[in-house]
Amino acid sequence: LKLWHSFAVVDCPLAMKVINSQEFVKIPKGVEVEVSGRVVKVTGKYGTLERNFRHLPVVIEKYGKKQTVLKVEIWFGLSKHLACMRTVCSHIENMFTGVMKKFEYKQRLVYSHFPINVNILNGGKTVEIRNYLGEKCVRTVMMYPGVTCRKSEQTKDELIIEGVDIDNTSMSAAKIHQSCLCKKKDIRKFLDGIYECESGTVDKD
Repeated sequence: LKLWHSFAVVDCPLAMKVINSQEFVKIPKGVEVEVSGRVVKVTGKYGTLERNFRHLPVVIEKYGKKQTVLKVEIWFGLSKHLACMRTVCSHIENMFTGVMKKFEYKQRLVYSHFPINVNILNGGKTVEIRNYLGEKCVRTVMMYPGVTCRKSEQTKDELIIEGVDIDNTSMSAAKIHQSCLCKKKDIRKFLDGIYECESGTVDKD
């Protein structure tokens, strides 16, 4: 019954469809963009990113005389489809930012009695966390592809996670945070853990 209801809403003649809707994303200087069948490939200073948008009913193509603008277009779209169109533009803008400036997340080691020890292995691709709340177990966190972790040289007990892909970079930082969650204790009292303190890009404007 629930499945039938969802189809009924989509096929309802009263649901208003917008004949044509467009969004434009300007291509920054120093960035090369290739579009092939809703697969967008972006190349810049820090590397190359590729993303597949074939699961969405949108048209993506270069626009303008100098091909310096990406046009995202949808025909006969409902409100949900129009929202997806704006989401595609946000993903593409994040890809531009990643290859131009590189994303950076900073985390601090917080402890009251037992100092948290962190070892970084495999060139920043593996993080080992020891002595969390005095526990003997070793927590091992693997970074997502294209993401590296290092210790800050200026600040004590600070980790810096860097990557071109915003999804992989943020999820790697989240994995480190979630590996040190305090279980079965009052979290108002036991505040030990690894917390995000700052996020942004390596190249500042």
